[in-house]
Amino acid sequence: MDRQIEGLKNKLLDELKEFLRMPSVSARSTQGDEASFRECAEWVRSRFEEAGAEARLMETDGHPVVFAEVGEGERTLLSYGHYDVQPPEPLELWESDPFEPDVRDGSIFARGVADDKGDVMARIQALKLYSEESGPLPFRLKFLIEGEEEVGSPSLRGFVQGNKELLRADACVWEGSIKDEAGQPMIFCGTKGLLYVELRAKGASHDLHSMYGGIAPNPAWRLVQTLRTVKDENGEITLDGLDELADEPSEEELEAIDSIPFDEAALKASWGVDELDRGLAGQDALKEMLLKPTANIAGIQSGYTEAGSKTIVPSEAFVKMDFRLVMGQSPGEVLELLRGHLKERGFEDIEVLHLNGLEAAKTPVSSPVVRTAVETWKEMGHEEPVVYPTIGGSGPTSLVATRLGIPTVMTGAVANPESRIHAPNESARLDDYFEAIAYFVRFFHKFAS
Repeated sequence: MDRQIEGLKNKLLDELKEFLRMPSVSARSTQGDEASFRECAEWVRSRFEEAGAEARLMETDGHPVVFAEVGEGERTLLSYGHYDVQPPEPLELWESDPFEPDVRDGSIFARGVADDKGDVMARIQALKLYSEESGPLPFRLKFLIEGEEEVGSPSLRGFVQGNKELLRADACVWEGSIKDEAGQPMIFCGTKGLLYVELRAKGASHDLHSMYGGIAPNPAWRLVQTLRTVKDENGEITLDGLDELADEPSEEELEAIDSIPFDEAALKASWGVDELDRGLAGQDALKEMLLKPTANIAGIQSGYTEAGSKTIVPSEAFVKMDFRLVMGQSPGEVLELLRGHLKERGFEDIEVLHLNGLEAAKTPVSSPVVRTAVETWKEMGHEEPVVYPTIGGSGPTSLVATRLGIPTVMTGAVANPESRIHAPNESARLDDYFEAIAYFVRFFHKFAS
C-alpha cells in the first residue's frame, strides 16, 4: 500500500488542493454563499461516488449533509467529518492565499487542511485505494459529512434525531486527531462540552467625551467587573455551582492520563510563551486541560481601538466567552448558573446571549474501536500511540457517542502541533497526510477482521 500511495502522491495531492480551494466558511455564510456551499457538498458527494460509494445530499435546516454508504456485512462503521472551515482572517498574517493551497518546506498551507478537509479527503482516498486493492468492503461503511461544525453544528442534532436508523453503527471514527511533539499519533476517546455566550453591557445612548469619565456609566469597566466575578485574580473559575455538576473521572481514565507523555517545554516553545497559565506544569497542566472546565475570553471589544487617541466614554461593550465543560456539566445548566451567578452579584443589567452549546462525550479507553485504532498505528511502526480519555476541545460527538450509543474514537492524525488550526497559516505535513491515507486503509482491514 505504501508503494501504491508513493506512485499516486501527485494525483492525491491535486485532489486535496481542489477541495481546499473551496471557501466553505460557515461562520460568515449568507444566502449569497449558499450556492458555493452546495457546490462544495456536491463535490464531496461526487468524490464518494468515484470511490465506489452510494452518496447523496440530505437537507437540514442549514447546509446539507453529505451521506455515503458502501460495503456489505454484519458490522457497520460510521465515519464523521465536516466540509466547512473557519474564517481565514486576519488575512494579512497569511504568508499565502488561504484558499490557494501552497506547498513549501514539506507542508501544505491552506484554510481547512488540518481541520477538517485533509482528514475527510484522506478517508475518501483510503476507501478508493482499499477497493482497488482488495475489492468490496466486507462490512458496511457509512460517512456523515456535515457543513456546520465550525459554528457549533446547529442543524446536526435534528438530523441525527431524524435519522437514527440510517446512522446506526457498531463504532464511529470521528474527525481526525493529531500527532504530538514527538511525532507519535494521539487517539482521543472523548470531547469536552461547550457553552458559548456573549455578555453585553450598555452605557449612555452614544459615546461621550471622556471629561464625563468620572460620572458617566462606563460599560467597559462594568464588563471588567463582571468578568472578575467569573474568574478570580489567581485565575480560578468562581462560577457558583459549576464544580458540583462535574462527574468524577474513572480510575481507568486517570491511569490513561498518567501514562500520557506531556512535553511541556515543546508546547511552550510552539506557543512562544515562557510559562503556562498560573504557572501550571507537568501532569498538573495535563490534568487541568483534560479534566477541568474552562472560562475563556475569546474576544472583547469596546470604544475606540484604532491608531492614535480618541478620548471617549464608550456607549457599549461586549465579550465573547466559551466555557469548555466536562462530563456532567450540561451547557443548558451552566447557562442558568451563569445568569444566576451574575444576578446574585448585582449584574442583572448584563445581557447574556446564548450563541451555542454542545454536550461532553466519552467512550471508554478499553473499547474495541479504541484498540483497533491503537493496533493499526502499531502495525504502521508507531510503537507508542498515545490514548487520551478526552481532549480539551469540543464537537457534536455526544450526538453519536451518547444519544446513539455508538463507541467513538478520534484517530488519523493529519494535523500536528504546528498546524495552527483556526489560525493564519494553517498547515499539514505532506508525510502525515499520506500516512493518514495508508492508516485508514489498514484500519478498514483491521475493522473487517
